Amino acid sequence: MTILLFTLVLLCGAFLAGMLGSLTGLGGGVVIIPLLTLVFHVDIRYAIGTALIASIATSSGSASAYVKEGITNIRLGMFLEIATTMGAVIGAVIAVYMPTNVVAIIFGCVLIFSSLMSFRKKKENASDEDVSRLARQLRLNGSYPDSGQQVSYKVRHVPGGYFMMMFAGVMSGLLGIGSGALKVMAMDNIMRIPFKVSTTTSNFMIGVTAAASAVVYLQRGYISPGLCLPVVLGVLAGAFGGSRILVKANVKALRVVFSVVISVLALQMIYHGYTGKL
Repeated sequence: MTILLFTLVLLCGAFLAGMLGSLTGLGGGVVIIPLLTLVFHVDIRYAIGTALIASIATSSGSASAYVKEGITNIRLGMFLEIATTMGAVIGAVIAVYMPTNVVAIIFGCVLIFSSLMSFRKKKENASDEDVSRLARQLRLNGSYPDSGQQVSYKVRHVPGGYFMMMFAGVMSGLLGIGSGALKVMAMDNIMRIPFKVSTTTSNFMIGVTAAASAVVYLQRGYISPGLCLPVVLGVLAGAFGGSRILVKANVKALRVVFSVVISVLALQMIYHGYTGKL
């Protein structure tokens, strides 16, 4: 396969990955890494480094729109970024020394968990009940626009959410994915933040978390410009196309179909990791 053909095929694959990630809410990295490792037989560390660069690009593009709309809780995001960044650096260092087949098995397990979490029932957990003294001291409580009015909410269980975010950062640095399912557990289930705020704030944080991990991979030489350029362009275009389709399509049916595809990819990663083929 020539370099030009490889680039074009990778560009098309990244486009589909970005579209799939947009439609399922799991991000393009969940498809990019299996695509590079299983189809193109790229070393999983290079695949993770490429996925991290793609995450920085997609997060930077979409997060700015949510910040402009006033949905993202910037203060909360910057506070939790301390945890995710520390976790991401730890995860990236672990990934450099961990056997690649073990990374592949962990990746597959987290992918299946994330796919199942994409079917969770989304609830708006907005509450005016002030139960966290720490959240009040750190001024983490906020409000967001909904149907023409401001809806206020209070952040709860700050320490529990903080440590879950650190674990999510470790998984992000180790596997090169956004770990959205773990961040949802931290912000939705533990800190009881409204779904709109948690998803937009998580998106705001992904770029910083990925950048911290990417530095470690860059220092180790695991980021290849030849892989990153077509992947970033393809994922950005695919994510934009997926967002357009999402407005008109049957979301529930799409998530079922694509989550099955992601689960199959995850099982392939686990199998190849278990048999030592990665």
